[in-house]
Amino acid sequence: MCDYSLHLIASRPAKVADKLVSTDFARSITRGFTEVGHPDVAVCLRPGTEIAFDNPVMYDRAFSMFGKARIEHRVARFRQVNMDDPHVHHDALEFPGGQIVMVTRLIPGQTATVLQLPASPQDHHHSARATARERDTARDPAPIA
Repeated sequence: MCDYSLHLIASRPAKVADKLVSTDFARSITRGFTEVGHPDVAVCLRPGTEIAFDNPVMYDRAFSMFGKARIEHRVARFRQVNMDDPHVHHDALEFPGGQIVMVTRLIPGQTATVLQLPASPQDHHHSARATARERDTARDPAPIA
């Protein structure tokens, strides 16, 4: 997903192994991710996508007068928050310690790699069918000729 304020920016969905960089978008009031070397296209993450940062994560505190903060964890899972309010940012990262950081607070220029995408409902459906077939085959193996 891409936050509501990125609807006027060209975008594409994230893929496994994408090399991302946090950025300020020129025609937007928000920050997000682009692919390294392609600063004009937002890379949209689906909830559940896991990313790994190259360095500890730096972000702006809620009030800029309190400066920047640092998270030692380098792996995060993308999620959306405050979905009941259409007029606020939703894109966030959840870190292993439970800390949630809004993507709009990430310091620009940080790089990360997409590790894993969430399973899609279609993937789950195919997987469930395959598991059922395997279970049926195990119960009633084909006769050996």
